[in-house]
Amino acid sequence: MPGVSKKAFPLRLDPVLHAAIERAAAGDFRSVNAQVEVLLREALARRGVKVAISETPKRGRPRKGGT
Repeated sequence: MPGVSKKAFPLRLDPVLHAAIERAAAGDFRSVNAQVEVLLREALARRGVKVAISETPKRGRPRKGGT
Protein backbone atom coordinates (compact mmCIF):
# COMPACT_ATOMS: atom_id res chain seq x y z
CA MET A 1 0.00 0.00 0.00
CA PRO A 2 1.66 3.24 -1.07
CA GLY A 3 1.60 6.33 1.09
CA VAL A 4 2.49 7.01 4.68
CA SER A 5 3.45 3.89 6.60
CA LYS A 6 2.96 3.59 10.33
CA LYS A 7 5.51 2.39 12.84
CA ALA A 8 4.43 -0.99 14.21
CA PHE A 9 5.50 -2.19 17.65
CA PRO A 10 4.16 -4.60 20.24
CA LEU A 11 2.27 -3.05 23.13
CA ARG A 12 1.27 -4.93 26.25
CA LEU A 13 -1.76 -3.54 28.08
CA ASP A 14 -3.62 -4.50 31.21
CA PRO A 15 -6.79 -6.29 29.98
CA VAL A 16 -9.00 -3.87 31.95
CA LEU A 17 -7.29 -0.88 30.30
CA HIS A 18 -7.66 -2.49 26.86
CA ALA A 19 -11.37 -3.08 27.50
CA ALA A 20 -11.84 0.57 28.47
CA ILE A 21 -10.03 1.75 25.32
CA GLU A 22 -12.11 -0.65 23.26
CA ARG A 23 -15.35 0.80 24.70
CA ALA A 24 -14.17 4.36 24.07
CA ALA A 25 -13.14 3.43 20.52
CA ALA A 26 -16.54 1.89 19.81
CA GLY A 27 -18.25 5.04 21.09
CA ASP A 28 -16.15 7.15 18.72
CA PHE A 29 -16.50 4.69 15.78
CA ARG A 30 -12.72 4.06 15.74
CA SER A 31 -10.49 1.03 15.91
CA VAL A 32 -8.62 0.40 19.14
CA ASN A 33 -5.40 1.31 17.33
CA ALA A 34 -6.82 4.65 16.13
CA GLN A 35 -8.19 5.35 19.62
CA VAL A 36 -4.79 4.74 21.22
CA GLU A 37 -3.24 7.14 18.69
CA VAL A 38 -5.85 9.82 19.47
CA LEU A 39 -5.34 9.39 23.23
CA LEU A 40 -1.56 9.65 22.87
CA ARG A 41 -1.85 12.82 20.76
CA GLU A 42 -4.24 14.36 23.32
CA ALA A 43 -1.92 13.48 26.21
CA LEU A 44 1.09 14.96 24.42
CA ALA A 45 -0.86 18.12 23.56
CA ARG A 46 -1.78 18.58 27.24
CA ARG A 47 1.94 18.40 28.04
CA GLY A 48 2.71 21.02 25.41
CA VAL A 49 4.35 18.63 22.98
CA LYS A 50 3.49 19.49 19.40
CA VAL A 51 3.09 16.54 17.05
CA ALA A 52 2.61 17.15 13.36
CA ILE A 53 -0.14 15.16 11.69
CA SER A 54 1.20 13.07 8.83
CA GLU A 55 -0.44 13.54 5.47
CA THR A 56 -2.71 10.59 4.89
CA PRO A 57 -3.21 9.14 1.44
CA LYS A 58 -6.47 10.17 -0.22
CA ARG A 59 -9.11 7.49 -0.45
CA GLY A 60 -11.81 6.87 -3.01
CA ARG A 61 -12.06 7.79 -6.63
CA PRO A 62 -10.44 10.96 -7.92
CA ARG A 63 -12.92 13.72 -8.64
CA LYS A 64 -13.43 14.99 -12.15
CA GLY A 65 -11.31 18.04 -12.87
CA GLY A 66 -8.31 16.77 -10.90
CA THR A 67 -9.39 17.85 -7.39
